[in-house]
Amino acid sequence: MNLPSPTSIECRSVLAFGGARSGKSRYALELAEAAARERLYLATGSAGDDEMAARIARHKAERGEGWTTLEEPLELCAALGEHARPERAILVDCLTLWLANAMFAGRDLAAETERLCTTIRLLKGPAVFVSNEVGAGIVPDTRLGREFRDWQGRLNQDVARACDCVVLVAAGLPTLLKPSQPPQIALR
Repeated sequence: MNLPSPTSIECRSVLAFGGARSGKSRYALELAEAAARERLYLATGSAGDDEMAARIARHKAERGEGWTTLEEPLELCAALGEHARPERAILVDCLTLWLANAMFAGRDLAAETERLCTTIRLLKGPAVFVSNEVGAGIVPDTRLGREFRDWQGRLNQDVARACDCVVLVAAGLPTLLKPSQPPQIALR
């Protein structure tokens, strides 16, 4: 079955989510590259150790030419408000790291989530948001892990409602979840 891509149904905001190494970032990159010649990669991660620094360098090299990169681990809403415009596509990678940063900074996660969703609805240009699906695995064995998993699930649900389109990526294959038609039960 060949599902339409979000670009063929004209979405201004897209949530692309899935598990680790699912292909969601690559898919989001392709969407943003198809959307505009001017592109901003809004990175929420920061190089806290050598492995993360190498990972960031590898991702920058994979993006290639035509991208401007801005690292913003906490003030995502301010960065979106400042940099969004109709002729520029923004790729936010990823909401999971942003949430972890906000949690460790002691931020009010409910307020931050609400602020992000309001920002998404008011964006002045196209944006693609990448997030992890962390609730499909095992139950974390620590209280902090369970709390993070729960907040990540809430964040994904709220951002999915705020975005025009939602795409689940698994094994490199995108599946369009929103917009969709709800099923109708036929009474016989």
